[in-house]
Amino acid sequence: MRKLIFGTNVTLDGYVAAPGDDLGWSAPSDELFAWWLDQERAISLSLYGRKLWETMSAHWPTGDQQPGATPAQIEFARNWRDTPKVVFSSTVEEVDGNTRLVSGDAAAEIARLRAGDGGPMRVGGASLAGAAMRGGLVDEYAIVTHPVLVGGGTPVFGALDSWMNLDLVETRTFPGGVVLTRYQTRR
Repeated sequence: MRKLIFGTNVTLDGYVAAPGDDLGWSAPSDELFAWWLDQERAISLSLYGRKLWETMSAHWPTGDQQPGATPAQIEFARNWRDTPKVVFSSTVEEVDGNTRLVSGDAAAEIARLRAGDGGPMRVGGASLAGAAMRGGLVDEYAIVTHPVLVGGGTPVFGALDSWMNLDLVETRTFPGGVVLTRYQTRR
C-alpha cells in the first residue's frame, strides 16, 4: 500500500489562498523552498485538484527557463515535469505529458491508487485533500503555517464526517516565523 501525504502552505487563520485566490503571502524562503523540493523528490505520484493544477501548470513546465531561476527552482521544475501526475477535475478538458485526467469519483480513484504498489503520493488542493480526508485515505499531513492573517479565502480543511486523531511527528521553524508541523494519522 502506498502512503498518501497532504502537504500545504497555510495562513495562521487557516486559509490556503486569500480572497481572489491570492497566494502572495506564501512566497517561501530559500530554506523552505529547498525543504519543499526535498519533499517533492520523494514523491512518486502527485494528485492535484483543478485550482492547484492550474496554478502549478501555469509556471512549472518552463520554470527552469525563467530569467533569474535559482538552481533549486530549476531542479524543482525538472522534478515537477518528471513526476507522474493525476488531475481530478470535471472542467479541465485536457492535460499533457505524464499527466492523467480523472473526472469521476476522486475518493474511489485515490483509494485505488493508494492500494497499489509504488512510492508515496502527495495530494494537493484543499477540495481534493478534503475528499481524501473524508475517505480516511490521508496517512500524513505536512502543514506549513505562515505568520499572516488574511481574513478569508479558501480554507485548508473542510467539513469532516468524524474526528481524526493525529500524532505529531515533526516540528520545524523556517526563516520569517514559518512553522512546519507534520502529523501522522492514528490508525
